[in-house]
Amino acid sequence: MPVNSFAEHPLSWTPPQGVPKTGPVYLAIAAALEEAILSGSLPGGTKLPPQRELADFLDIDFTTVTRAYNLCREKGLVYGVTGRGTFVSSPDSPAASDETVDCAVVQAFPEAGCAQIAEAARDILSRPSSENLFSYRNRDGSPSSLVAARRWLELCGAVAPSFEAAVFPGAQGAISSVLLSLFRPGESIAVDEFTYSNFISLARLAHLNLVPVPADDSGMIPSALRKAAAKPGLKGVFVMPCGANPTGLTLCEKRKDELAGCIREKNLLLVEDDARMSLPRKDERTLFARIPENTVYISGSTRNMAPGLRATFMAFPGRFAESILGALHHLTIKAGALDAEILAELVLSGKAEKILAAKAKKARAANKVFGKTFPSAPVSPETSLFRMLPFPGTSGRGREIEAFFRSAGVGVCHSDRFCVRKGHHDSFLRISLSSTRSIDELKKGLKLIDAAMRSFPG
Repeated sequence: MPVNSFAEHPLSWTPPQGVPKTGPVYLAIAAALEEAILSGSLPGGTKLPPQRELADFLDIDFTTVTRAYNLCREKGLVYGVTGRGTFVSSPDSPAASDETVDCAVVQAFPEAGCAQIAEAARDILSRPSSENLFSYRNRDGSPSSLVAARRWLELCGAVAPSFEAAVFPGAQGAISSVLLSLFRPGESIAVDEFTYSNFISLARLAHLNLVPVPADDSGMIPSALRKAAAKPGLKGVFVMPCGANPTGLTLCEKRKDELAGCIREKNLLLVEDDARMSLPRKDERTLFARIPENTVYISGSTRNMAPGLRATFMAFPGRFAESILGALHHLTIKAGALDAEILAELVLSGKAEKILAAKAKKARAANKVFGKTFPSAPVSPETSLFRMLPFPGTSGRGREIEAFFRSAGVGVCHSDRFCVRKGHHDSFLRISLSSTRSIDELKKGLKLIDAAMRSFPG
């Protein structure tokens, strides 16, 4: 039992759910503290309860709280001052450096192509016309960026007798514009059972319902989509046809035909986020090319080319132009003009294709390393930026598991982040192959993951 009564001496923070009944207690405390900090309920500079007092309040061992605080300190969330206590970090806090190997964030090898991107930026800024970039003009994209957009979209296979094109501030900006302009609150969108986590968050912000549709090894099952479409309220479908995040599934041409037929039959609106790492083969066709009248196509390849360049190309039918461009103007006014011009320069000069090819080469090498460490892992495209590792029996414990791996020195993402239907029995880790600074660092991270999976206390 606690030694003290805290009625007259309230603590600045306590875990809202108290002490968990299962799993390592220190991981649960650390996860609760991290959530409080990241949500803003514990602002920077807040002094946390002394470790002994929090341990007394929770009626647990002092060292359990120490381990939780240390884990948050390693992540840069808190810092200690000798003689004063532990505080929540703010941007200028003296937080500890984080040496964790990053196998969580998918960055598409950002160092590849840096020289070409910097060269393009210098060239653009050296031109007298660069002064025109810093205004509200050309809100849908400058003439050169729109020419580049059409050229790139056609290279990606987003071809149709007629289509509109525009430049958006990254894939997130493109998706946000579509969800807020073409869907109404309360409507539903069909998605894979595990899908892009940021799409889930954006749909919630737009008050849209997500309907999980089962998939097989070839992707979303057409008969299951038809069943979902039979229910009232389903208006759209979100698909990542190439290397879907987080599963890595890629639609074959036959499956694309079947899904396109279903979407046309049910008159659904398709959002196609084509996050491929290489340009398509001649025998590959996008869903947009099959049903352009029903499809908004977002070129994820531009995101992979340079993650820090916040510019993405989108193709869409003319009937959506007023709504989608209106959303772009209201949300962000326009894509960053300098970013858009750099991307256009890369496309029009042919350097964009070379950068993607260099990144694809790195991805192949990273996937070979992954395959040697985890030979029984599910198969994925050879240029995948991430891989799946089954981790059965961990559904619903994502925060705890991510904290455990972080304490082991490596960052991962748990399938809970991507799960549309809570309580799904499948569970896995998504391992990024594209954020470490070298192959050797990736090898180190994968070894840490392997060891942590073996030592996880269940």
